[in-house]
Amino acid sequence: MTASQDRPDEPEDSGLPPELEEVLRGLTGGRDLDPQMLEMMRGMGLDKIDPQTLQMVAGQVQSMFAGADESGAVDATVATDIARKTVAAEGDPTISAATSNEAKQAVDVANLWLDTVTDLDHSGLVGRAWSRAEWVEATVPVWRELVDPIAVGVSDAMGKALTKQLGNLGEGGLPEGLVPPGINPAQMMSQMGPMLRRMQGSMFSVQLGQAVGTLAGEILTGSEVSLPLVPAPDVVLMPQAITAFAEGLEIDEPQARLLLAVRESARTRLFHVVPWLGPQLLTAVQDYARDTTIDTDAIEEGLRSIDPTDAEAMQQALAGRLFAPQQSAAQKAALLRLETLLALVEGWVDVVTAAAVKPHLPQSEALGEAIRRRRASGGPAEKTFAALVSLELRPRRLRDAANLFAALEASGGAQARDAAWAHPDVAPTAADLDDPLGYVERSTAQSTGTDWDAGLDELLRGESGDGAPEGPSAS
Repeated sequence: MTASQDRPDEPEDSGLPPELEEVLRGLTGGRDLDPQMLEMMRGMGLDKIDPQTLQMVAGQVQSMFAGADESGAVDATVATDIARKTVAAEGDPTISAATSNEAKQAVDVANLWLDTVTDLDHSGLVGRAWSRAEWVEATVPVWRELVDPIAVGVSDAMGKALTKQLGNLGEGGLPEGLVPPGINPAQMMSQMGPMLRRMQGSMFSVQLGQAVGTLAGEILTGSEVSLPLVPAPDVVLMPQAITAFAEGLEIDEPQARLLLAVRESARTRLFHVVPWLGPQLLTAVQDYARDTTIDTDAIEEGLRSIDPTDAEAMQQALAGRLFAPQQSAAQKAALLRLETLLALVEGWVDVVTAAAVKPHLPQSEALGEAIRRRRASGGPAEKTFAALVSLELRPRRLRDAANLFAALEASGGAQARDAAWAHPDVAPTAADLDDPLGYVERSTAQSTGTDWDAGLDELLRGESGDGAPEGPSAS
């Protein structure tokens, strides 16, 4: 039975193979196929494709666009699939029971060491050894939330730019046979809008998948990027990357594993115990992405001299052109919040880790320096976000933050250092990083202010320490 017999309200014969009709219907939400689109497909010779080849192409297209919505938003299923294929291509061995046990033991030891230098609770935290694919599965939903605002904006801007470009070119400016004679290219593109938005959203999903897959092969621990990608109780180590890290430094691998376990355990405690920290970090990234300006003029320039049906040519033409070079006021504010929070997280982790491992790991100084160099050269997260949303995830003021926490500790011990996380209103700001000693003085005054105020209040009320009224006694 043919497609037209199943659906008698359609033209009797579209001239296209039934398999291709089904793919096109899936991309347009089951609506009737536009005659102009059908004519364009026949003009491109798609009605003469070998059935076996067509079936293979149809399967790939359906897989790519399955579940994508018409807003151009990221499809987590597509992104996860691409990321998993990326890590599989690089090699992703299954985690053995012995490796899992090593990670669990390392985190257990790390928590014992951390208990001597911080009171932040670690109840219920468990060490895990994850494969790259496991990390991908766990973190793609968070990545999607972070980049979705920019994906929708890029999709909308590209669709408008392509429609305008085709309209400007006109029928004679397009490759021969792409559009049948007498059809307005811009009108055709407008009718194909929903399919184009799905296509652009899927392209961004593929980019995200490739980026997360690459990142999965480079990170050493679950939340090394200083974002709460892996929620408690999991404290995640990436064994394959840790082995390569230790070999590259010619450092004992068990020591490297222990130091990284301490860093990740400290970071996980922080996100677990300080409920406002993780949401504020993620919101800052989303606010930055949401207010990103898409450079439509640059997109139009990139599309001006290419065949719009050539996906690879489109990607190359748009490389580095998507985002306007100037940041908006809202983006600058979001970036300031983000950089400050990142610096505070990593500064605290540095100070606490150094105190925890110094009595136990002979190579802790060399390992700490290697981590600082790794971060200073631009870590994997920075490269990922620079490509996706034109954002660099770098704790630029890390040294200032570490100095601030060290000063707090010198002034009032570990309790004073950790009290900075008690509430967002008392947490250090970017201005405090400029004047860490001033912040320490204010924090010390606030911590002792309650007792001083109580004494002053008592004095003003004329009460003595035993509750008897002061002054001349009644006769």
